[in-house]
Amino acid sequence: MREILSRIVPTLGRMRLLVQLFMLWLLVYGSSVVGYYAAEKISGTLPALSCAYDKRDGDYCVLIPTQHILHHRIGEAIAQGQEVALKMLLPLGFTVLSFFVFFVLLNKMFCGWICPLGTLQELVYRLGRLFRLDTRRLEERHTAKARPVKWLLLVLLVLALPLAAGLGVTPHETGDAFCQVCPSRLATTLLTGDAEQAAIHTGGLGFAFGAVANTLFGFVLVGALALRQPFCRICPLLAFNAFFQRTSPMRLVKQQHDRCAKCGICHEACPMDIHEIWQSHGRGAFHEDCTLCGRCAEFCPDDGVISIKLGPLTLFRSAREYYKRRIRRESPHGEMKTIVWHDRKGRKDHV
Repeated sequence: MREILSRIVPTLGRMRLLVQLFMLWLLVYGSSVVGYYAAEKISGTLPALSCAYDKRDGDYCVLIPTQHILHHRIGEAIAQGQEVALKMLLPLGFTVLSFFVFFVLLNKMFCGWICPLGTLQELVYRLGRLFRLDTRRLEERHTAKARPVKWLLLVLLVLALPLAAGLGVTPHETGDAFCQVCPSRLATTLLTGDAEQAAIHTGGLGFAFGAVANTLFGFVLVGALALRQPFCRICPLLAFNAFFQRTSPMRLVKQQHDRCAKCGICHEACPMDIHEIWQSHGRGAFHEDCTLCGRCAEFCPDDGVISIKLGPLTLFRSAREYYKRRIRRESPHGEMKTIVWHDRKGRKDHV
């Protein structure tokens, strides 16, 4: 009886063989019975090799379409992406990376210590003080109106128009829209004796950009005689730097002090007319318009209230004695003071 049952009921090995034979037929020849599309759906979902390939009387495994997609879709896309990366993204990445490395060390000191246009504006302002021209300050409400302009210029001239030019939406001239009107381009090239950048090209956008550039340069040149840092207030690079401001260990720190509400000298000393340095403390005092010039700390009459720090290291802090020496030569709003001294014969002289 057992021998009869053993012959009727197949073993596991035999069952496996039967399944193998059936699947072999199905995946190689089954399309002639179940149809090509049904065979494709069945075999394409199975993680098994079926090398009948694309023949109508058979089918193929999931690795075939996978390789086709990798070759003709993903691979070509990556190849094109590599070309894009090598030509555009990689140089841009190195530029941003090098900028960020320096920014970690300097933060907004890019603007207050390094920018050539910022330096030129300060020198022109000193020239105005030498000729005793009237000074102008922006009130808080006017400062609030000027602040969004730098973000508008960043989005429109630095980001949107160049991208649109690359996509072919706007003319080629808009590919460096901000550089076309940047007053620093004119100022620094004129310092080298090159007047070509000041020339206005006739026709099309070249004329418009040239007219705007010269007008803006004239505004900065004349405005800086009476107003401190007129272009810095609307500079898109100041807005761009603000993105990374809180990531740098270099920062401005102001401690809360009872006398601050009655003093306000730090606000008078600030060339950007940042009222927050007077009215706030902690993170609020380090405003996005701050260029880390340090004048607020220089003219603070109290010890340790305002500091410039690099991580835990204090680079400079306000001090009463420093303030006394500083105020003898210059007022907080930049007026140079006359120093009277006597020579050995008692004669007076002025410096």
